[in-house]
Amino acid sequence: MEQTTSTQSQSGLLIPVIALSLFAIASGYLMSLIPLMLSQYGIEAKYASWLASAFYAGLLVGAGVIEPFVARLGHKNSFVLFLALLAATIIALPAIPDELFWMVARFVAGIAVAGVFVVVESWLLIGDAESRPKRLGLYMGALYGGSSLGQLGIGFIGIEGLLPYYMIIGLIMMAIACLLFGKGAQPQVQHHNVLNFKQILKLNKASIMGCVVSGLLLGAVYGLMPLELKHRNINTAQIGSLMALIVLGGMAVQPIVSYLSKHFAKTLLMALFCILGVFSVGLTALSDHAAVLAVALVLLGMAAFALYPIAISLGCDQLDESYIVSATQVMLFSYSIGSVCGPVMANTLMNTAEGLMSYLFAILLATAIYMIFANIRQHRPMVAGE
Repeated sequence: MEQTTSTQSQSGLLIPVIALSLFAIASGYLMSLIPLMLSQYGIEAKYASWLASAFYAGLLVGAGVIEPFVARLGHKNSFVLFLALLAATIIALPAIPDELFWMVARFVAGIAVAGVFVVVESWLLIGDAESRPKRLGLYMGALYGGSSLGQLGIGFIGIEGLLPYYMIIGLIMMAIACLLFGKGAQPQVQHHNVLNFKQILKLNKASIMGCVVSGLLLGAVYGLMPLELKHRNINTAQIGSLMALIVLGGMAVQPIVSYLSKHFAKTLLMALFCILGVFSVGLTALSDHAAVLAVALVLLGMAAFALYPIAISLGCDQLDESYIVSATQVMLFSYSIGSVCGPVMANTLMNTAEGLMSYLFAILLATAIYMIFANIRQHRPMVAGE
């Protein structure tokens, strides 16, 4: 039975990438905006962490319920649906300034964003396996580049009044218009199969581990790195610039990941990037110089942001395309577990001498060792009777 067209044209990929970029700019602005404008609506600052937790809980739940929508509606219509749902939750925030309502809205927003991730990832994964790393690199670059650009909205547009909401909704509406009116074919998958529990257990263990570790790292970096830098007596303006360097490192590494994936085993590649991360954390312990810290954070961003595209590509290798959507749900679910647990685990070390860096060092080193052994096991010769 024919499941999909074997390849996707560049024009077909351009539509979801442009829409994703617009979504990422809006989302990046919104994520920074929410904790800064709580006081305008009479909501106490302590609810900022609860709103973040509600969002990630929605992301976790959404990762497990998206597949039926994609199977019934197709990738393009599902993308439009989830963007529209996200827009509705944003419109509701200034309309009903109540902390409990906002937590529910952010939970629903998390489900919508999970839908966006699953739709776009599966859209770009379906097709020629050889060019898959390149397509995933394009996805990660658009996502993180847009998110980084969205952070600038705080300075250029501000946080006062309704203008920020108008800008964010406008960007999401532009993304929807791009999908509705843009020319380009979506994957013509005729049938989606859902991975059962037995099949999930048979997925590449290193790919699942890579997704979990990516969440453990990025959840902690996004949530606690500004606090870590503040503890190092770095002023607020410099903290924003240093955080941007981490994201820029993540963007810069995507074409490198695409190239190296053709020449190295993916488990070995994840091990090498984890070792790069260990090296970057070591630099921060060796010197307090601003230039050294900047270089270290770029390298840390490269290491942390490289893991997810490699892991998800590994998980979909040799997988029938009818299972791609279901597999991306599993991968996003794994990442979400890591992103929820990471800040909680890292927070227990924030009062130690090395703080967040000791957590990152331990996670990266343990993962490097695991991936090295996984690579050795993957390539060892089979013994008779195995």
